[in-house]
Amino acid sequence: MQKKNYEIVSFYKFCPVRSVQDYRILFKKNLIDHSLTGTIILSPEGINGTIVGVPGFFKQFSNFVFNTLNIKNFDVTNLSKSSTIPFKKPKVKIKKEVVPIEKNTKARIGKHLSPKKWDNFIKEKDVMVIDIRKSFEYEMGTFNGAINPEVKSFREFKEYFSKDFVRKNNKKLAIFCTGGIRCEKASDHLASLGMNEVYQLEGGIINYLNNTKESETNWNGECYVFDQRVSIIHNSKQGTYSMCHGCRIPINNTEKKSKKYIEGVSCPKCFDKLTQSQKKRFAMRQYNILNSKND
Repeated sequence: MQKKNYEIVSFYKFCPVRSVQDYRILFKKNLIDHSLTGTIILSPEGINGTIVGVPGFFKQFSNFVFNTLNIKNFDVTNLSKSSTIPFKKPKVKIKKEVVPIEKNTKARIGKHLSPKKWDNFIKEKDVMVIDIRKSFEYEMGTFNGAINPEVKSFREFKEYFSKDFVRKNNKKLAIFCTGGIRCEKASDHLASLGMNEVYQLEGGIINYLNNTKESETNWNGECYVFDQRVSIIHNSKQGTYSMCHGCRIPINNTEKKSKKYIEGVSCPKCFDKLTQSQKKRFAMRQYNILNSKND
């Protein structure tokens, strides 16, 4: 049987969205009517999402968004291809911000570098490269020489990128994230503190992996993505990581060989932290999942 092909598109746009609740219904209907799955976030400051459909689906969806929100384009779009559908349902969520940092961003103001320019830029001596994702994402893969701020949530970057940080730093900053949107918020925050020498990777890691030869890459490891693929490598091919359903943290093949790894229940990172009650509950959930597949 021939495998089906699907396109996965992530996108965002900073723009005023007034009737957020009303738009939620319209967007959900569009996804359902065109058999699309994935997640869209609507907020007063803009739209952010990742959705999947058959090849070419995004043209219809783009036109719908442009007409509905009265915009001409997206700030960023990243296209990947897959033989499977990495989302179960269509979801439209309403949030105060497209990315939570407790700072509204009205427009895209950062300095953006293409993957090729990025590679040259991060090798310069007066540049500090900072991975602004969570620590577990950094551990899965990152750029050569990148700093891990060791934050648990994106909101903590407001504390990491403090006035004291700006005062002490005498280097240019090169920041990056998965698709670029977290960098937009971080750049805006840093600009408000008076730091203007901030450069970000255009389209994030996904864009870099799709447009950089593996033989020429400055990237090491795999990139965490927010869908059932869990991780990707160059050309957006699915990586080797799986998701632990006990702690919701990705695990690699070595960790899956541990005695503390129980599929659907626990992994070496959470086995000793889970209560017996939690383990029993997770085991029952996994049992029901396996039985439903066999029905």
